[in-house]
Amino acid sequence: MRAIPRATVARLAQYLQGLDQLEGRTISSQSIAAVVGVGAAQVRRDLSYLGHQGVRGVGYDAEHLRRAIMRELGLVGTVGVAIVGAGNLGQALAGYGGFQERGFTVFSLYDIDHSKVGGRVSGLPIRHLDTMAADARSGRFAIAIIATPAEAASEVLARLNEAGIRSVLNFAPAVLRPPTSMEVRNVDLSTELQILSFYRKHSR
Repeated sequence: MRAIPRATVARLAQYLQGLDQLEGRTISSQSIAAVVGVGAAQVRRDLSYLGHQGVRGVGYDAEHLRRAIMRELGLVGTVGVAIVGAGNLGQALAGYGGFQERGFTVFSLYDIDHSKVGGRVSGLPIRHLDTMAADARSGRFAIAIIATPAEAASEVLARLNEAGIRSVLNFAPAVLRPPTSMEVRNVDLSTELQILSFYRKHSR
């Protein structure tokens, strides 16, 4: 199978979400395109990376396509997730109900604040950061979410790397320099708001 481009991987995740909004056993590339907001030809090109999934003039078997996308995204079984940082953002993420339905289970939150360690948030334990590496090596989680203050993010990333975690979603407002062996996705809320402010200003 051909190597899948990064942009296609991102769209596959969107297609998986879009399938939840469509009804019927057979789904056309046009209907997927309309929900996701891309062209039908782009949908067909992207799905071709999964093998021959569609039938000309008929479309795609929705459940077969869903399984194929999930398999390609590594969502076979449940993927363990850790949230590093039990502040307001970390606690809000812990309370998000969408992880489970998307194939992810949050194992624990981690923090260094002894007033928080040992407590629970949304039913999840808050463990000390020093236990994180052992938990990672034992396979308790495979993906980490960094929700710490900016000044702590680099150290957390280094600890995750040493523990063998290769997939990280970073919410900390910090520029991280991960090693090439790690895949880090950055979600900087303030930066996104600044971009929106630009478009707000120039759309007048």
